[in-house]
Amino acid sequence: MSSTWIRNVRMPGKGELVSGNIFVRDGRIEGVFINGETASQQADQEIDGGGQLLIPGMIDVHIHGADGFDMMDGTAASVEAVSAACARSGCTSFLATSVSSSLEDLLRMIDSVVAVTGHEPGARIAGLHIEGPYLNAKRKGMQNERYLRHPDMEEMELIAKKSGPLLRMVTLAPELPGGLELVRYLNNRGIIAAIAHSDATYEQAKEAFREGASHVTHCFNGMRPIHHRDPGIVVAAFEEEHVSVQAIVDHVHLHPAIVRLLYREKGPDKMVLVTDALQAMGLGDGTYMFGGHAVTVKDGVATLQDGTLASSTVTMNEALAKTVRSGIPVSDAVRMATEAPANIIGLSGKGKLAPQADADLVLLNDRFEVLWTMVSGRIVFAKWDQS
Repeated sequence: MSSTWIRNVRMPGKGELVSGNIFVRDGRIEGVFINGETASQQADQEIDGGGQLLIPGMIDVHIHGADGFDMMDGTAASVEAVSAACARSGCTSFLATSVSSSLEDLLRMIDSVVAVTGHEPGARIAGLHIEGPYLNAKRKGMQNERYLRHPDMEEMELIAKKSGPLLRMVTLAPELPGGLELVRYLNNRGIIAAIAHSDATYEQAKEAFREGASHVTHCFNGMRPIHHRDPGIVVAAFEEEHVSVQAIVDHVHLHPAIVRLLYREKGPDKMVLVTDALQAMGLGDGTYMFGGHAVTVKDGVATLQDGTLASSTVTMNEALAKTVRSGIPVSDAVRMATEAPANIIGLSGKGKLAPQADADLVLLNDRFEVLWTMVSGRIVFAKWDQS
């Protein structure tokens, strides 16, 4: 048994930040004390937060790689490296995300994620997000066209069997032959059917949402754009209360005005911050191989040779900072990075500062830099250890 007092911190409250202390025991939050409230529990250790911002651990439901490692490498070492990199950015849980590939490479990636789950050095694996290969070549973005194909239910059954309970999300184009059948299959099994890399019309998207699709991957990117006579997927999603949307807030994929529009339309409970990061996250500019393509990162922007955006290099704490700078209140921006993704992918006990919640916690300074990251009551990254 171990216990920790985290004292002298600011925490997100209802619309404002509040001062307080948190008591952690055996990997869970036992008490949250705000605005001068006190408690007499004795602890094994105390951490002085120095008046900095304490938030729940962030949850990234869409990340491909970091630190030069790609989830599609198909090795445990790559998954472990991404776990450690996530922790440095204040992310404590993530969905290991694939790109369109051969079935053999996808199954190898799944095997590596399964092998690491439960033994992560940093952020915990919350599950798998299979992005592709059932995507529309017309909206392929950086996805490799040679691997794109129509939904194949026999193949999907094999993917689901390999993944087991880790399969939490599949991104697809529902307008493809077999697309709606796949949406129904996923929905019946409690797996999130997400839409992207899709040329679906407004009407096709509405039908997919009626059949059980409930999420839009990297909203506005890789899909039919809004037009006043052809509203497309995004407007259909705005009209469906049950549909949540991902936002890559790196000020490249989305203009700040679009970030504010998503916030007004979907609110902090249905708008989820993601990185969609490739292996350049944490390394910076250079040339990388991703999804079978050469990707150039310049000034932090990843593109293919033709200028197509190829994922991002943003981290979760940077995305949080940019969301706030876009004009979103801090407390709501934090919910988009923590509680909203936890609720959407069904992680009970995560994403909140409350008694009995998991002690997945992050301390940030006023520039949203990560000072330390705690997973299940244990500090897995501390800035003072990096000198």
